[in-house]
Amino acid sequence: MGRDGSVVPAEQAGSKKKTRSSRSWILLDSNGQGTPLDIDKYSIMHRVQIHARDLRILDPLLSYPSTILGRERAIVLNLEHIKAIITAEEVLLRDPLDENVIPVVEELQRRLPLVTAIHHAKDYPVGHMEEAGEEDESPFEFRALEVALEAICSFLAARTTELETAAYPALDELTSKISSRNLDRVRKLKSAMTRLTARVQKVRDELEQLLDDDDDMADLYLSRKLAGASSPLSGSGAPNWCPASPTIGSKISRASRASIATIGGDENDVEELEMLLEAYFMQIDGTLNRLTTLREYIDDTEDYINIQLDNHRNQLIQLELFLSAGTVCLSIYSLVAGIFGMNIPYTWNDHHGYVFKWVVILAGAFCGLMFLVIVSYARHKGLVGS
Repeated sequence: MGRDGSVVPAEQAGSKKKTRSSRSWILLDSNGQGTPLDIDKYSIMHRVQIHARDLRILDPLLSYPSTILGRERAIVLNLEHIKAIITAEEVLLRDPLDENVIPVVEELQRRLPLVTAIHHAKDYPVGHMEEAGEEDESPFEFRALEVALEAICSFLAARTTELETAAYPALDELTSKISSRNLDRVRKLKSAMTRLTARVQKVRDELEQLLDDDDDMADLYLSRKLAGASSPLSGSGAPNWCPASPTIGSKISRASRASIATIGGDENDVEELEMLLEAYFMQIDGTLNRLTTLREYIDDTEDYINIQLDNHRNQLIQLELFLSAGTVCLSIYSLVAGIFGMNIPYTWNDHHGYVFKWVVILAGAFCGLMFLVIVSYARHKGLVGS
């Protein structure tokens, strides 16, 4: 896009200097048509009327938590790999060629066109037609926001499923066999779980914070604000996403009617958006509960491993006690042998060969009795197992 606000296709701007922090976008309009854009941040700020600090949140080179910001004419969306700017009529999505973003682009192109969906609904029976009308009655910005929330919730749920598939067998294998390989495998899985939990927690906290503040949710009603700014106090200024068919229009929910009643309705009514956010909040909360359950399973496994290691250490201590008691007894036996082996003249050594046998027998019996006394005392005090 040039300084005058005109759109410059990506293939025509190849000679310009490109930086990842300010380029690589795709523009999706209300018809679901995607147009690659090669624009800088100043053109984006001029187009959607946001501040530089808001655009900085979408910079992939900077680490910002998951954020949903409502501005006067745009919604700034930063959910993991989904970085977008949503207005009442179009969506600017960053990095459309990323493998995780491509499904989001395809889903936006499928679900953003409202008129097409209603025309297709006419080919179906009344029940299907009513269902299609109820599905497509939301404002453009809510349909785009719903696609982004659904994509990020599905993405995090899929990552959680992959982690569970790898973690539970690894933990069971570690329980049956404690080895360096299994310990290192579980360590890596625990690190991955901690990082994933933090990512899920950030998305959940952002949704919870948004649900707790009605003013923040009211800021996301871009169509309502746009209609209120451009229309007089009459019903002719209704947003262009309101269904024209009386059959479909008669099935609009009370929340949807309140959201489109810009002139006579309550501008602080955020029931429709609250229901939308609540649904995905419950979904992301379920993913967080699965990760919490996995963490508890890991903690239980670690406790079991520590109990096993403590048991092995206790067995080693008992063995060391037995060896120490035997060493003391053998030392006494060696002392007796050393005394009688000294080159000192005494009468027992002359013509009394049987004395050697008695000294050996009595010294051995005394050492054996002493070993049994030590072991019995240790058992009595509970130092060794029974």
